[in-house]
Amino acid sequence: MHLVFATSIVPCGAPETGYEIANAAVLGALTRAGVRVTVLGFCWPDSQPSNPERTVVLGNLEVRTDAVSAGRKLRWLVDAVRHGVPFSCAKLRVIRPANVRAALARLGPVDGVILNSVQFAGAFEEIFADKPTIYVAHNVEYRSARENAAASADLAGRLLYRREAQLLQALEERLCSAARFVFTFAEEDRVLLGVGDDARSAALPLVTHDVAPVRKARQHEFDATLIGTWTWTPNRIGLDWFLGEVAPLLPENFRIAVAGRVPAGIAEAHPRIRFVGRVANAAEFMRKARVVPLISRAGTGVQLKTIETFELGLPSVATSRSVRGIAEVPANCVIADEPRAFALALEKMSREGADLDGSAFWHKQRDALDRQIRRGLAALETASDKAAA
Repeated sequence: MHLVFATSIVPCGAPETGYEIANAAVLGALTRAGVRVTVLGFCWPDSQPSNPERTVVLGNLEVRTDAVSAGRKLRWLVDAVRHGVPFSCAKLRVIRPANVRAALARLGPVDGVILNSVQFAGAFEEIFADKPTIYVAHNVEYRSARENAAASADLAGRLLYRREAQLLQALEERLCSAARFVFTFAEEDRVLLGVGDDARSAALPLVTHDVAPVRKARQHEFDATLIGTWTWTPNRIGLDWFLGEVAPLLPENFRIAVAGRVPAGIAEAHPRIRFVGRVANAAEFMRKARVVPLISRAGTGVQLKTIETFELGLPSVATSRSVRGIAEVPANCVIADEPRAFALALEKMSREGADLDGSAFWHKQRDALDRQIRRGLAALETASDKAAA
């Protein structure tokens, strides 16, 4: 079976963001299932694809809103309004749809297209209308846009997010309706997308490492570490909650380090927190903490840092949102949603929390991932056979 994996950003180097880690997990499962996969999409600026023999690059492109000028953002907005597409899709319309169609045609006969998340699929929706597709919903994007609108501090932001939510809901409905099978990363998202039927959809458990992490002795440099792409609005909502409502309840000598990209000015506003920027090895950074706070308060899908924390066997305190899509929460994870309860749990776990062997969690996740991927491929094959008959 030859499938095209159509995605906004193709794998370029070691996966770092949650989006990239999820893509690596799905692509790994497809390979283990014996599928020949060709990846189609854009590269980050000044980057090359990780596997050029199996990748078709449409160009180099920066799609991170916080990394571009105000003029670029305005052009994206104008294009979104002109074409009637979500803002997140307009970012990708830097080449003509005919170019995408030609690139797809040059691959020769394919058995189907995996539409990886809503952005690329929405930017070039017409290209895939006559192809058998599997849709991979990383998140329920319209729900995230609604939450972003509610959290926005200004009227213009609220209006833009409301527009995004309306367009995304219609787009996601079309993509799910047209797909032969739909994958989500959390059970709840299947219902939100209207594809709760087991014959048409499945939730994919994910892993964040190619092999099961090995438990090893640790030296604690911090009491708590957090890592993420904090410029992404759903993540920012959680970070603002933690810094504004939880951290002030912790003792002055409770050492907190935050890794990853943060919005401008946030470090200056919280001088007692250590912001370390990008780290070379996320797992090693997390291992420096006595306890890992998992602080999701918005968004859909699954939290990849939650999965990595459980794979590493590290003690953690998590909000209910942070354990979405996790079938079995380890014994060394405490769930707390109120700021005071969260802070008290962090203090206690920093003193008493013990590491576990996370390899069993990793094996369960990967085995379940492979089973669900095979279900989706079988549905695609069955539908294709019926169409051919």
